[in-house]
Amino acid sequence: MQVVYIDMIGPNFPTKEVIPLAHSIDAEACINCGACDPTCPVDAICEEGDVRKIDEGICIDCSACIDSCPVDAISAG
Repeated sequence: MQVVYIDMIGPNFPTKEVIPLAHSIDAEACINCGACDPTCPVDAICEEGDVRKIDEGICIDCSACIDSCPVDAISAG
């Protein structure tokens, strides 16, 4: 899992927080086959034009979709 570290300010916060990054689909590699759709437990994948897209606000970074892609178009963050 890829993560981003951010600095927190204030006495009640840790100095750094780990935030997971949502997965993304490479639009140039995606063949719009839909194999990833049923693997997403939160329905974060939708069709947008000729490709699939992952809604970063919904994605829980579970990686279930990565192995389902026959052209390896899905990656973390």
